[in-house]
Amino acid sequence: MKTLNAIIAILSATEKHEFIQFLQQKNRRGDTKNTQLFKLLINGKHTDLDKKIYGKRNKNAFHALSKRLQDSLIDFVASKSFASETSEELEIMKLLLAARIFFEHKQYKIGFKIVSKAEKKALELDLYSILNEIYHTKIQYAHHHTTEALSEIIEASEKNSVLFIKEQQLNMAYATIKSKLKIQGDKSINQIIIESFAFFNIQIDDTLTYKSLFQLMNITATAAKLQSDYHTVSPFMLEAYAIITQKSDMAEKHLFYHLEILNLMALTSFRNKNFEDSKRFTQKLASKMETRFSQRFQEKHILLHALNSNYTKSPKEAITALNSFKGDSLHVDLTLVMCLFQQKKYQEAYKIIKNFSHTDSYYEKQAGWIWVLKKAIIEILVLIELDKLDMVLLKLQRFKRNFTVPLKNVGEQRVLKFIELISAYYENPKTVNSEDFKAKVEESFDWIGPAREDIFVMSFYAWLKAKMEGRDTYEVTLELAHR
Repeated sequence: MKTLNAIIAILSATEKHEFIQFLQQKNRRGDTKNTQLFKLLINGKHTDLDKKIYGKRNKNAFHALSKRLQDSLIDFVASKSFASETSEELEIMKLLLAARIFFEHKQYKIGFKIVSKAEKKALELDLYSILNEIYHTKIQYAHHHTTEALSEIIEASEKNSVLFIKEQQLNMAYATIKSKLKIQGDKSINQIIIESFAFFNIQIDDTLTYKSLFQLMNITATAAKLQSDYHTVSPFMLEAYAIITQKSDMAEKHLFYHLEILNLMALTSFRNKNFEDSKRFTQKLASKMETRFSQRFQEKHILLHALNSNYTKSPKEAITALNSFKGDSLHVDLTLVMCLFQQKKYQEAYKIIKNFSHTDSYYEKQAGWIWVLKKAIIEILVLIELDKLDMVLLKLQRFKRNFTVPLKNVGEQRVLKFIELISAYYENPKTVNSEDFKAKVEESFDWIGPAREDIFVMSFYAWLKAKMEGRDTYEVTLELAHR
């Protein structure tokens, strides 16, 4: 069951819906138990599943059903992959396999014609690992080639090997950075990235493939997310994107990675409060995704559009955009809660929060630890505004119990100090206007300047600052975001 749940966790809301259709087409005997099991799992049901499906205990039948569902999920994921970016790679592999078959049957002219076609396609897509196989095959049968010299094939193979090794080094650096982020210690994100690149002798230049550049930008953005520090990694992102712009002729061939890169750039710009740049990248994403990946990137586009609208004085547009999303998305829901909260629509925000009925562990698997943290903070603020005393105290106790150690481990004591301050405010709201309280706020936070400060950190602080100054939360939020 662990494997089954792990596979389900990687599916988007749209993909879950598509998988149900996939199962319905596959069920030839009218047996819908696999669909029933899948629906139970995606709705968070994990106990007594055999009784729910068969009406009684039947572990053997349930085990077989789980195995069939797991196989179907693997088949579905593989089919989705082949249907998107990897379809071209699959086509090249088919060509290489066909060429080898012709070589084995001594049809050398046809074999070389096909393998050359595979080579041309692989070169266009920078598929160095597949090119290794292609050159291995060409060298093996080079003595049967009438026009291309062995020395030319060897030269091309050696050139490709250099690029392949470089790509491998980047993959190893990518894995090393991810591993070190888990045990970060006293090292900054910047240090970890620089040291990993230096160890594997990696230079950010135009020899990096589209996929490699995306991996580089993705791990950099992931690192930034963990510490709410997009300002530090911004130079890496800009340098990598500058190389991407030099490869503009490759954008359509690598459309999926190109869209992911546009999303990362839009998000990084937003988190650094460069709203105009973020809007520009978001518009590019919208225009490019319509061709093949409209459904896959719809959630990301709506989130970016809504966030930029909300922080550029168009909160109604943001709320409308978020409400227009038809699928299930925890990120969309939580962003909507934030927008409603800033517009003092506390009951509407709380109604959405009450739908988050699963455990923190479940949501961490679905949306990540940062999502769970933000959800816990915004829930406390909404409950304070609704003056639900018992629930506020309960949530504050639970927050301290669940988040104190993890936050200290990632060096985010500011969040804990923020929780202490809002606890003090809720216990005695009148003290928030006192000089003592204001001094305590200044002493509690290590401010890093408006340019470096993360926009979401600012947004939470804006609520407290608004209380201290007797002003509107949204007004203060915009003031801080545009300093």
